[in-house]
Amino acid sequence: MSIRIVMAEDHRMFREGLRHLLEKEKDFTIVGEAENGRTAVKLVEELSPDVILMDVNMKDLNGIEATRQIVAKFPLVKVIGLSMYSERQFVTEMLLAGAKGYLLKDSAIEELVFGIRQVVNRNVYLSPSIATVVIEEFTLGIKKDRSPVFATLTPREREVLQMLAEGKSTKEIAFSLEVSVKTIETFRQQIMSKLNINTIAGLVKFAIREGLTSLDT
Repeated sequence: MSIRIVMAEDHRMFREGLRHLLEKEKDFTIVGEAENGRTAVKLVEELSPDVILMDVNMKDLNGIEATRQIVAKFPLVKVIGLSMYSERQFVTEMLLAGAKGYLLKDSAIEELVFGIRQVVNRNVYLSPSIATVVIEEFTLGIKKDRSPVFATLTPREREVLQMLAEGKSTKEIAFSLEVSVKTIETFRQQIMSKLNINTIAGLVKFAIREGLTSLDT
């Protein structure tokens, strides 16, 4: 039985190289590729894959928010976070969003193949180098402060903040989210109020510092 995979990764060369390696597995079929989280959500709806490899940091809609939307709409799809980030906030937020695996991009291809097979078989797979983070967070119950991005803002507010930080205008954001300009203006004011930040420049710095977006996405 073929395992149907969608890859969500905004760096084309990495995506193409990964596809080439994965397609060597006879039971793996790459059915789609996405350059951002919003496209990834649409592809899952259109293609019904078994697994989606999800980059954490992407334009328009990051991997954490995309994962949250996919798991809510398509609970049978297994999401594996694939990222260069090993920091606690990225790992735990991906898992809280519903991901069943998290691997670092410098992992060997053999580990990724093994991880894919594990999540398809209803297991959770984490790179050994980040497993300690998850043990502390979930198994031992050590409580640590969540990033204010996730502790304070709603998922929709995080979407708006990310797009504001990426330089999109209020009108562009409204069009992308299929809401009115006034609604986006309201979201922006709510975000500023919750974070106690009064300028767009301040929001941009905050979003980058907290890993919601980056200068190189």
